[in-house]
Amino acid sequence: MDNLIIEGTKQTPSINFNAGSGILEISGRSIPENTFEFFNPVLLWLEAYSQVAGEKTVINVKLEYFNTSSSKYILEIFKRLRSLLNDGKDVNVKWYYEEDDEEMMETGEDYQDVSGLDFEIIPIEE
Repeated sequence: MDNLIIEGTKQTPSINFNAGSGILEISGRSIPENTFEFFNPVLLWLEAYSQVAGEKTVINVKLEYFNTSSSKYILEIFKRLRSLLNDGKDVNVKWYYEEDDEEMMETGEDYQDVSGLDFEIIPIEE
């Protein structure tokens, strides 16, 4: 299976999903003009990945900002990863936030509650 690599822009996050290692990373800002157009290939990739995933998947989320429409797709990404957990796989979410950004820390906690995944919430020192 091919990896999914999408270069980040001022409006879209960088995506680096490695099928072989099971390490997935999203970073940057997510305020795309067309959220569906940006995130649909990501969700399709995750669907295919779920068929070939190894025993452990780690997703590193290093978003500095995202809009409301992006938040729905981020939750959908976590739901797809939850299906791996339901299949007996190990899924680890590492949610990074800037140390003084309490809102982003709380957003990670909210996603943890809603998704049913274990999150490691990690402050980044500025």
